[in-house]
Amino acid sequence: MDVIEINGLRCYGYTGYLSEERVLGQWFEINVRLSLDLKKAGQSDDLSDTLDYRKVIEVIKHRVAHSKYALIERLIEVIAQDLLNIPLSEQVTLKLTKLSPPIADFGGQISLEITRSN
Repeated sequence: MDVIEINGLRCYGYTGYLSEERVLGQWFEINVRLSLDLKKAGQSDDLSDTLDYRKVIEVIKHRVAHSKYALIERLIEVIAQDLLNIPLSEQVTLKLTKLSPPIADFGGQISLEITRSN
């Protein structure tokens, strides 16, 4: 299985347990690993034979910007399903990081990572 990776995609969104997070929003960072067969595209040099990563970025940015879930677990699951609906996508691994979680006396980040398959 071949892989397309997109790393360091930053998106502003409105998902979070606290109501302020769903109103004010916050920054998220997403890393994506898409597994698929790239052999045909490698031979044809034709964009229609591969998964256009611009579409992946568009799908993620739209989902993060327009969702207001309480849990980032829900957000990452919905993004994974969105990406699996893109033709040629067989498996996706996503890592979603909440860059500045509103937790008292905590300056770190919170990340989730999931893998889903068709």
